[in-house]
Amino acid sequence: MDGWNKLQSSISGLNLGQSANKLAKGFNSSVQATKERLGHVAPEEITELPQEYKDLEARVDALRQAHLALLKITKAYENESYDYPTQIQESITELSTTIGHGITNFAATNLKGTNLPAPSPVAPQLAQHKTLPHALCRAATNAAAAMQRTPGGNEDKLGKALSVYAEVFDNIATARIQQDDSIQKQYLYPWQTTLSTSINVAMKARQAVRVSRLELDAAKQTLKSTSPTKQEQARLDVENAEDDLVQKTEVAITLMKTVLENPEPLKNLNELAKAQLLYYAAAAEALSSAQGEIEELSVAAEGEYRKSRDH
Repeated sequence: MDGWNKLQSSISGLNLGQSANKLAKGFNSSVQATKERLGHVAPEEITELPQEYKDLEARVDALRQAHLALLKITKAYENESYDYPTQIQESITELSTTIGHGITNFAATNLKGTNLPAPSPVAPQLAQHKTLPHALCRAATNAAAAMQRTPGGNEDKLGKALSVYAEVFDNIATARIQQDDSIQKQYLYPWQTTLSTSINVAMKARQAVRVSRLELDAAKQTLKSTSPTKQEQARLDVENAEDDLVQKTEVAITLMKTVLENPEPLKNLNELAKAQLLYYAAAAEALSSAQGEIEELSVAAEGEYRKSRDH
């Protein structure tokens, strides 16, 4: 009898309480797992699980990987600046403004009644959305305003085109926020919930099967190596372990089937696609109208330019 088996046999043979028995089984299954990993157990001595169970395992693994793969990318929708990295610099500027606003208002409140001049309280700067459509709207608005402030600016075609462009991206920016909100509520939250609840429960049930299978094979090893006086108890331990494995396998099969039959992931994916469709359709419609107007201004400007060059 090798060292592993001697230790297993001595622990299994002790007259222990329930918690100690559990500890002994846990040790035996850990030993069994180590021996299997090191290749010290012949393949025929490892209990074969039902093919149905193994097929379901593969399908649940694929479902879990699908959730993880898409989630890794779509979690971007939790942060509205996913398409506008320049916002980091804007945030630093806003932070400085916010700190300045706080200091000014603190001074306005606390210098009252003193000989020091107290500044007038100022309104806080409104928080800006950090998306590319919002940034384009702000940039085009500022550019149009700058051109319109110049002499004859109200007649400038580029200034008019910039105003049209700004208005379009104001509408697109609103649609973009609506898209992100819908994706977070109708797709991201339930998608992550499926991953952390039903799929996770099925994975835990599979782990219970693995532990039960290791305990059974450890009990079989003990039965093979135990002394004649302890054969009956060892045989009983094998029977109990077999019953436990059958029960755990049935539970895991039921839970895995439940996860795989759940229509929720398809519903969630549909909500993701629908929110994106509504956003891109709104953006396309707004841009289509604006682009036609900007093109007219462009053609008119080009005509005026050619006419002036001809003279």
